[in-house]
Amino acid sequence: MRIITGKAKGLRLKTLSGTNTRPTSDRVKESIFSILNGLIDFYETETVLDIFAGTGALGLESISRGANSAVFIDNVTANLIAENIQRTRFENCKVLREDFAKALKKLSAQNLKFDLIFSDPPYNKNLAQQSIDFVAEMDLLSECGLLVVEHGLSENLHVSEKLDCIRKITYGHTTAIDIYKLKGRNL
Repeated sequence: MRIITGKAKGLRLKTLSGTNTRPTSDRVKESIFSILNGLIDFYETETVLDIFAGTGALGLESISRGANSAVFIDNVTANLIAENIQRTRFENCKVLREDFAKALKKLSAQNLKFDLIFSDPPYNKNLAQQSIDFVAEMDLLSECGLLVVEHGLSENLHVSEKLDCIRKITYGHTTAIDIYKLKGRNL
């Protein structure tokens, strides 16, 4: 797993051994960021939130491309994320080691808004749907923000009343990516 482009281009990120985590493949990550490049300007992206961050690859890729800061949430791999942040030498990063719902409630209580939110939970555990619902209900997206959700292809997600799904992409027989924006907002 590596940073694809930008300030830390080519840097290999540390990963966990074993099968407890399922990092986003470089091919899928390249596709996600290719789509995002057509929708946002990373140099105008102030804040990124990486939920179920794993290695931190999606948030770190965003900073490498020009985003200003990132918050990473993972109650299992927080130390690994911190190591990868050190490897990249990115400074405007914060790692929250706790359950994602509790962390999102804290961020919402601070009235924080994010320009780009990634959610890449374990597949088929209803966590993708929960993350969509929490982000919408806690009003965590900035006015022109995007929510990118990676989930199992067999998961049938429903869209919150506050969000519009603007893109659905499938990869192979197991992975799907949905991209959401606030309802009624232009990009």
